[in-house]
Amino acid sequence: MPPRKKESTSRSAAKALTNKDAVAKLTQLGDQPTELPAKSLEVFPNPQPKRDFVIHMQIPEFTCLCPKTGQPDFATLYLDYIPDRACVELKSLKLYIWSFRNEGKFHEAVANEILDQIVAATAPRFARLTAKFWVRGGIFTTVVAEHRARGWQPQPRVDLGQFADEASVTDRG
Repeated sequence: MPPRKKESTSRSAAKALTNKDAVAKLTQLGDQPTELPAKSLEVFPNPQPKRDFVIHMQIPEFTCLCPKTGQPDFATLYLDYIPDRACVELKSLKLYIWSFRNEGKFHEAVANEILDQIVAATAPRFARLTAKFWVRGGIFTTVVAEHRARGWQPQPRVDLGQFADEASVTDRG
């Protein structure tokens, strides 16, 4: 009988993970959801309140339901804001955005509701939420909602280009 070949490390590791006992040993993931969706937003103090600077966020996994059909609607949200005294904390924003996944909302309503809550939590000098919904019935929908603080005037524009979609994860130049 020929000698048996030794299995590769990755193959033996993969076999071990199919065993229930081995999976039970994975403790860092836990066996419960790490967090639940939340309707509250947490904030932290703006580290540079004397300066106008833009915070740009791309949220590619937004989901809500069509209020008429119950079918899921998917969107990428783009949040741009100039903070005043407070900035939104990212994990609380993630949990807040997640809270819409089982709610029936029209695109226009949900985009304005999200912006209203961000404005209520952070009181920014300026905020813009752009919600780009994926095709439904052959139609792409984009909703843009803006807020400007009373009396705030933007600095003269210096055009340095736009943020490319997923630029922070695709450009490794």
